[in-house]
Amino acid sequence: MDTTTATVGGAVLALFGGVLLLWCAAEVRLRHRVRRRGVPAVATVVAEDDAHGQLDSAPLLSFSALPAVDGPGTGRIAELVVTRPRGHTPLRRPDRFTPGTSVHICYDPRRPSRAVFAAGEVGRGAVADLLWSVLGMGCLAAGAGLLAAVGG
Repeated sequence: MDTTTATVGGAVLALFGGVLLLWCAAEVRLRHRVRRRGVPAVATVVAEDDAHGQLDSAPLLSFSALPAVDGPGTGRIAELVVTRPRGHTPLRRPDRFTPGTSVHICYDPRRPSRAVFAAGEVGRGAVADLLWSVLGMGCLAAGAGLLAAVGG
C-alpha cells in the first residue's frame, strides 16, 4: 500500500473510531443520567405525519411535561412535548410501538425534548451500545495499526 494512502486511510479510520467511541460514551452517559435523575412519565406513540417518518426506527412520542421552575405566583402549566427517544437504533421499528400505544419514559425536566425509554421498555439497549463501541474500537485499532505501519 502506498504511504500516502495508508497515512490518510489510517488517519480517517482512527478519527472515525475515536469520534464514534466518544459519541457512544456521551449517549450512554446521557441516557443513564436521564433515567436516574429524570422525571418518569407515560408517553403515547403518535402516528407519523409523513411517509419518511415511518423509516425512522425510533417512534414519535407525545407526553405532557411540567415546567422545570415555577415563577412566583404562577401555576404550573404542563406543556405538550412531541419527540423521539434517545438511544433507540434497531433496524426496524418493533410492533409494540404502534400508534396509540402507551410507553414508560423518563425525561430531563430542563429539556423535556430529551427523553429516553424507561429501563423496562427497551430489552437490548446494552447490546446495541456494545456493538457500536466494538465498531468504534475496531476502526480506531485499524487506523492506529495503519499509522504505526507507515511510521515504523
